[in-house]
Amino acid sequence: MAIAEFSVLPVVEESKVNEIVEKAIKVVMESGLKYEVEPNSTTVEGDLDKVMEVIKNAHIVARDEGSGRVITIIKIDDKKSGITMEEKVKKFRKEA
Repeated sequence: MAIAEFSVLPVVEESKVNEIVEKAIKVVMESGLKYEVEPNSTTVEGDLDKVMEVIKNAHIVARDEGSGRVITIIKIDDKKSGITMEEKVKKFRKEA
């Protein structure tokens, strides 16, 4: 199990950025992976190969759906025994 935080940055005029980023996020939402969308990035959790495939697909959608050039930044936390988003942040979140 791996966690990857990534940002898709389309190289377009500012007025088009959100539209293209939303298309990339839709790829994540439809992937079946656990995810969290944050203000500056999206985090996905799952098998490393599937995580990388989803990030690649989000990058390609952003490139092909309105931006001829895209910069994608990725940070991966991959632990042999597995790791989850919840495990990493539970002590920082308030219980309801």
